[in-house]
Amino acid sequence: MKYFLTALGLMLIFEGMPYFVFPERMIEFLREITGIPPSSLRIFGLISIIVGLAICYFVNMVS
Repeated sequence: MKYFLTALGLMLIFEGMPYFVFPERMIEFLREITGIPPSSLRIFGLISIIVGLAICYFVNMVS
């Protein structure tokens, strides 16, 4: 549970940084995202999940 909460905290830090550092650019970026088809966003999400799982797997293999 400790690792999960640590990962959750890091995710929130990394997700929140762009909104804090570049709020104007994030508004523009979010406007652009609304024009992307849902199927493309779904594929991007799936690729992100697979890359995240691969990173977790390889980190656990090394340690």
